[in-house]
Amino acid sequence: MMSRSYILERLLQSILLVLIVIVFNFTIMHIAPGDPATYLMGSQAGTDPEYLALLREKYGLDEPIHVQLLSYIANVLQGDLGVSFRSGGPTAEVIFSRLPATFLLMIPAFLLSVIVGTALGVIASIRRGSGTDYAITSLALIGFSIPTFWLGLILMLFFSLHLNWLPTSGMLTTGANLSGWPLAVDLAHHMILPVLTLSAAFVAIFARVARASMLEVLRQDFIVTARAKGLKAKRVYIRHALRNALLPLTTLAGLNFGFLFAGAAVTETVFSWPGIGRLVFDSTIARDYPIISGVFLVVSVLVILSNFITDVIYSFLDPRIRTR
Repeated sequence: MMSRSYILERLLQSILLVLIVIVFNFTIMHIAPGDPATYLMGSQAGTDPEYLALLREKYGLDEPIHVQLLSYIANVLQGDLGVSFRSGGPTAEVIFSRLPATFLLMIPAFLLSVIVGTALGVIASIRRGSGTDYAITSLALIGFSIPTFWLGLILMLFFSLHLNWLPTSGMLTTGANLSGWPLAVDLAHHMILPVLTLSAAFVAIFARVARASMLEVLRQDFIVTARAKGLKAKRVYIRHALRNALLPLTTLAGLNFGFLFAGAAVTETVFSWPGIGRLVFDSTIARDYPIISGVFLVVSVLVILSNFITDVIYSFLDPRIRTR
């Protein structure tokens, strides 16, 4: 019962946050300089005042601000995010058509960050003060410090241009009519460099947090007791220490899933990957404000959803959370 009430409370908080994000998105669009109708007319803005007035009436821009806000909220809840200035198609369709490509990078990068970063952090904590510990800590510091775009360019220069092992850009080989297993292999071939670039900084973060969390747990009394009972070192580290060290890592995983979108924008631009990040870059240059605001809204909802899932998982890992 306590678990259900806790989940319901977090769900209501998430819904409230989504509404706040929708209102904030609407506010940002309306305090921005310029008239949205003039952007719809493009180069003909100001040449036909009657047509400009018709556009304002068509999109409800002549209505009072509170009426526009209520209309915007109703449209968003129905999945209507407006019309793209550049393509002329529904904004929601344009954005959701790019999401699969972004998730193709994000999910492997996220899993790589969690698994590899946690493993490196655990190894460093077990061998504290050794050469292995210093090597992992140094690599984590370097990985966290290197700018994403610079790392992507260096990997591209070395593996694509110098060794000619991997493609430089794109999602699939241009002109290759592939299907089935060859298509999957070609896609995986193109994913290697972007995934490595996107995950590098997050592997470093997980390694440092996992090491610090493990060292803190290893100093606890129950670990000393477990060792005094003669339990094997592997069982002490994995079953007792790592299980308790996963709590801060769970929170970190939920937060970084949202931050991956920011890294994806840079990575997709460097490697010409046709995802959300590339869409934002192209839309910013074209001043396609419905796409920009729509991406902000979709990404915000995804971040809120990931945080809600993290809270639920955390409540099951630590029962004390549900009883507060």
